[in-house]
Amino acid sequence: MTSSLLRPPGHLSPATALQLSQQAPNIIKNSPGAVTASAFSSLFSAPETPELWTIYENLLLSCLRTGDEESAHLCLGRLVNRFGDDNERVMALIGIMKEADATDDATLEVVLKEYEALLQENPTNTPIVKRRVALLRSLGRIPDAVTALTGLLDFSPTDSEAWSELSDIYFSQGMYGQAIYALEEVLVLQPNAWNIHARIGELLLMSIKSGDQNDSAKQLGEALKRFCRSIELCDDYLRGYYGLKITTTQLLEDPPKPSKQAESDGLSPPNLPTLQKLDGLATEKLGEITRRFTAGERGWQGFDEAEIVAARELLEKSSSTTVR
Repeated sequence: MTSSLLRPPGHLSPATALQLSQQAPNIIKNSPGAVTASAFSSLFSAPETPELWTIYENLLLSCLRTGDEESAHLCLGRLVNRFGDDNERVMALIGIMKEADATDDATLEVVLKEYEALLQENPTNTPIVKRRVALLRSLGRIPDAVTALTGLLDFSPTDSEAWSELSDIYFSQGMYGQAIYALEEVLVLQPNAWNIHARIGELLLMSIKSGDQNDSAKQLGEALKRFCRSIELCDDYLRGYYGLKITTTQLLEDPPKPSKQAESDGLSPPNLPTLQKLDGLATEKLGEITRRFTAGERGWQGFDEAEIVAARELLEKSSSTTVR
């Protein structure tokens, strides 16, 4: 249970978040960090650890996801008592609580003005800048959110989380080229991030489907390389194999006309035997992952169930096509 609370809350499944929220009262009761009656009693309490405050923060966010605002307020109280309400990270958590308590857009606008007032005092308060961006997005003010993010990246260009958020905003607006560019900036900072390589591959495929790109041979060749790099860095990454299977299937069934630009950039799709080998590899690995996950084998349960379902459907579709 503690290991789940030490993971980034956004990576927790809804079921895990619910389970943590249900146990929140006991976790809070049995964890140190409460206000003690005297300085002497604190001498006999359990020692604090850095992990303790990560647990409180992640538990707060899990409780908000499941509607347990009472436990979330208790977690926030522990953090405020320990670090004060002028701590930048605590400021952001206080803001999250206010957003959760808001009942309409007018109340959210009040919270937004509070963020802006805090940024007037300290424009480089990164947690508050990010909360402001999230709130602007939820209010549908996308241009303002982009402006706020680019402003953040002006004074903190090595913030990979901000680049990822910017990419997601561009993607939501169908701006695939800009979304890919932002993720390439993430790779400059984290070159071995296999999930980012795969995500770029996905965006390239979507840009082709939307008609956003003219040179499909080049885009497919780059997508293929991105997925291959992803599984090279993580040999059990389901999304990497899924993307590889989609790309090889498309190249085998409807190969694009080779372009001079793709050849000059070294992004021409590989020859037929290589494509067939890659397709076979993707098929075999997706089959293994879905089979072992379904069998409940130990060490194979960390996959997202929705992705497992999608992989199984892709394999069934591929199998039925082959039979025909």
